Amino acid sequence: METTVINEVELAQRIAVLNRFKNLLNQQRDRFRNYIAVLEKQQYIISDCTAEELLAHVELEEQIVTDIFAIQKVIDPLEEMYNKVMPFPSDDDVPRLKQALEELKTQAVTQSSYNKNLLSERLTEIRHEITALKNNPLLVNSRNFVYRNSSSAVLVDMEG
Repeated sequence: METTVINEVELAQRIAVLNRFKNLLNQQRDRFRNYIAVLEKQQYIISDCTAEELLAHVELEEQIVTDIFAIQKVIDPLEEMYNKVMPFPSDDDVPRLKQALEELKTQAVTQSSYNKNLLSERLTEIRHEITALKNNPLLVNSRNFVYRNSSSAVLVDMEG
């Protein structure tokens, strides 16, 4: 068995690559955790919130997803470099971090799909409510308004 001796510069480079790779994996894990937290909150907002609140959550979700993709663009080439530099990794943290990331990705996809179904159901309810409002003769546009030609008072004197 041949033992390869590496110099201090190469060792420092390997350590730097390993540390950067682990740091990025930790950042990605944190981003996925934040994403899942936002998705879980969004689940409750969908059923009873204003459009502005839902829009704010969707924008936050989009920002987190953008961050996740940006970090992943850096992780992929760094992982290749890590595999070349460390052909026989001795650090157990990397496989655990990668496994945690995969689990978080799966959880995020599941929660996102669930939220999409909830949102679809909510949109169907809103469409039915709008249809009911359109068919209400008291709320239809002013030319069909029931009391349009009535001679009732427009202003009421509250002070007497």
